[in-house]
Amino acid sequence: MYRARKRFGQNFLQDNGIICSIVALINPSSDMHVIEIGPGLGALTLPLLSNLDHLDLLEIDRDLVALWNEKNLKGLNVIEGDALKFDFLSWAKSRSGKQGLCKVVSNLPYNISSPLLFHLVSAASHIDEQVFMLQAEVVERMVAKAGSSDFSRLSVMLQARYDMELVLEVPPETFEPQPKVNSAVVRMIPRRDFALTEGQWNSLEQVVAAAFAQRRKMLRTNLQAFSERLSLTEEELKARAQDISVDRYIQWAKILAP
Repeated sequence: MYRARKRFGQNFLQDNGIICSIVALINPSSDMHVIEIGPGLGALTLPLLSNLDHLDLLEIDRDLVALWNEKNLKGLNVIEGDALKFDFLSWAKSRSGKQGLCKVVSNLPYNISSPLLFHLVSAASHIDEQVFMLQAEVVERMVAKAGSSDFSRLSVMLQARYDMELVLEVPPETFEPQPKVNSAVVRMIPRRDFALTEGQWNSLEQVVAAAFAQRRKMLRTNLQAFSERLSLTEEELKARAQDISVDRYIQWAKILAP
């Protein structure tokens, strides 16, 4: 019997009600193109595959790769690899030209969730939807609004690229082994009005990182290096990073971009 491995952050979903809710949210159909990151023992994999013609699995654990290959299930393609290094853009491009929606789904290992979310941004232009289970605290920060104490660098960067919604809260007892934190499911749909160039996106990363570098300090201090070019108002100089809207950060990025 396979046992969850701590070094891969594995917690396997067991609750059929939660599983059915997530699968219903993904709404798989025969022509859909889906890649699942970290299938584990197949809580989502098997019900997804029953409604799909083809399903790609991305798994880093060699024992689980062998387990899934041994099953030899029709329509299943097992890819051994690290999600943080996987070329999601090439995968999405190869699928997005065909009929049907292109989706990424996962009960993400919580120890790599933030870096993986940023890694996936590069493929957003060719992905229709992402459905992830994450630590609830991370999802709350992802969807937080300006002015909230949860509003952070993660909030700004992801909201600049995606429309996001917390759709389901998941308690620890639905997993084996039980994590020490609550979980939540988030739906992420790439913004169709996104129009930042690579240079503008890089500038957004820089100004947001600087603004949130010292959360308790005013922008007069945190954005001192940028304030003259941005022509910050007196109100903005007295504000803190969490008080500035995503749209305003995007405006600043456009000003700062070369």
